[in-house]
Amino acid sequence: MKQYVVFFMLLISCLKIHAQDKQTYLDSLWTIWKDKTQSDTARLIAMHRFAWDAYIPSQPDSAFYYAQMEFDFAKAKGLKKYMPSALNTMGTSFSIKGDYTKSIAYTLSAVEILQEIGDKKKIAGALGNIGYNYERKGDYPMALDYFQKSLKIDQENGDNIGIASSLMSIGSIYQSQGDYPKALDYTQRSLKIMEESGDKRGLASAMINIGVILKQQNNYPKALDYYQQALMISRELEDEQGISICLSNIGNIYKNQGDYPKALEYNQKSLKISEIIGDKEGVAISLITIGEVYQLQGDYRKAINQCQKGFELAQEIEALKRQREACKCLYNGYKVLGNGNMALKYHEQMLALADSLQGEETGKKLQQMEFHKQVFKDSMATAEKERLMVAAHREEVLKKNNTRNLIAAGGIIALLLAAGFFTRWRYVNKSKAIIEKEKDRSNSLLLNILPADIAEELKIHGKAEARDFDLASILFTDFKGFTEQSAKLTAADLVSEINHCFEAFDGIMETYGIEKIKTIGDAYMAAGGLPVPTDDAVRKTILAALEIQAFMTKRYQQQKSKGLPAFEMRAGIHTGPVVAGIVGVKKFQYDIWGDTVNTAARMESASEVGKVNISQDTFELIKDDPALSFEHRGKIQAKGKGEVDMYFVYFKKSF
Repeated sequence: MKQYVVFFMLLISCLKIHAQDKQTYLDSLWTIWKDKTQSDTARLIAMHRFAWDAYIPSQPDSAFYYAQMEFDFAKAKGLKKYMPSALNTMGTSFSIKGDYTKSIAYTLSAVEILQEIGDKKKIAGALGNIGYNYERKGDYPMALDYFQKSLKIDQENGDNIGIASSLMSIGSIYQSQGDYPKALDYTQRSLKIMEESGDKRGLASAMINIGVILKQQNNYPKALDYYQQALMISRELEDEQGISICLSNIGNIYKNQGDYPKALEYNQKSLKISEIIGDKEGVAISLITIGEVYQLQGDYRKAINQCQKGFELAQEIEALKRQREACKCLYNGYKVLGNGNMALKYHEQMLALADSLQGEETGKKLQQMEFHKQVFKDSMATAEKERLMVAAHREEVLKKNNTRNLIAAGGIIALLLAAGFFTRWRYVNKSKAIIEKEKDRSNSLLLNILPADIAEELKIHGKAEARDFDLASILFTDFKGFTEQSAKLTAADLVSEINHCFEAFDGIMETYGIEKIKTIGDAYMAAGGLPVPTDDAVRKTILAALEIQAFMTKRYQQQKSKGLPAFEMRAGIHTGPVVAGIVGVKKFQYDIWGDTVNTAARMESASEVGKVNISQDTFELIKDDPALSFEHRGKIQAKGKGEVDMYFVYFKKSF
């Protein structure tokens, strides 16, 4: 049942330490940390290794404690590049304990710093770690999104270990959706890379995942073989959580084969380890599996007792998959005991959880990923066909040239004709190139003015119809004291500063897929969820707003340190229905209308410098996002709207 990869174990390459030398090694790290004559960087590296090698994954609470010391020291010394490693260790400690929401929050904080310093390799690892946590929560679309982002960066960096980790994680998503052939394909590709690189921790994880897939295909002997190999490696690495995972999976094989005493023995061993290291999901999994074994033995009261404990723990850590497994166990138990009300309760919960885990969105994302892979393959095949055609043509020309002495006169005439045709061909091609260049330029200009879908509709039909959108998030920003500050700048400097800010805004909007609508003086307007609606438009609009506020805060500090005038900004967001379309026939632009736009403008005017103010409607749509925190402002007077509930939204800080 323990069907997961310890993804975060691949984030840091730990030193291999023999058991008899381990304490000496850890003592030496602690000595370096305490020695103030050592360089700050040497002390930070020593503390990081101490926290990781000594306490991950066996004592996650201690790992967090020492990682916090590492973070505080790096922050005090202004060594920003060492802060993300500490945050990742903190996030990992919560992940081991099954608190995935907190783990995501800490790791997002690490990503924020890594993006500032441009460390792409560590960004890829952190994104994969976030995906792992979403997978454990049962949010497969979000998990897949982060795994794909991580894989893309790893491929750009040529990081084979990172690529292997991402492939394994994507395979795990396929496995969760019941597509075992693709799951096996991705995981075996990962296994091969791990074998070639000699990464034993990754090798064990891949073996566990392959075992899970084989078990679900009822190939128990082969699955058991993979689990036992992984168990040997985990014991060699002294990886307590890896050992616990393997024991649980082996116990599950024995349960499926009907050997209930062995199934209980292995799962109780796994449970004990999980309890010692504080792995809440591991505890939940073992409790539920033990409950299932009792159920198969006909002891339904014991089964209910164990599965109820597992269910409550799974609810605590928001692990949907484990909740579903526990509900199935409880439903079967209460049904046999004749307690219809309780059986119905857990049956309904089981169905609801199954719908959440087998959502259409995950399937769509997987289909899109495979489609893009196939398009790439098709384009390569087409290119190869064209290459072969050109080669065949050249060979034919060469054969003809070899007979030119036999047809000298005709050849000369043909040559003259060819020269004439060549001149004509070159002229035509040159003209086509000029036309194509101008066409591309025209398209580029059009795309700078209009969204791609609207531009395409305009080119095909000569017009673009206005459209209704049921849910769009409208963002307004405005510079505080713009008139006063602009009086201190020359016209050229003023335009340059605004352009610098708005160029940064444009880049951030592009990153999050938010549509820039227009600028009016110092005001900037953008919208998420159009012209193509997406499920995460509200979230992305808020993240974009927080990022541009962070940019403006940093810019303000930079300008002030140079004694230059600087702008501070307010931002506001409201979500609701709008109408969008093209305005005018000359110098046209894409614009939006509706009361939602007016309300968004009121959110901005009621905001404060450096903050993002959102409406009650927007808050209701995003309030459960683990990366965000909110400050309820109460009812604020808004022009033309009366008193409106408003909230300030922030990145959830983990330190």
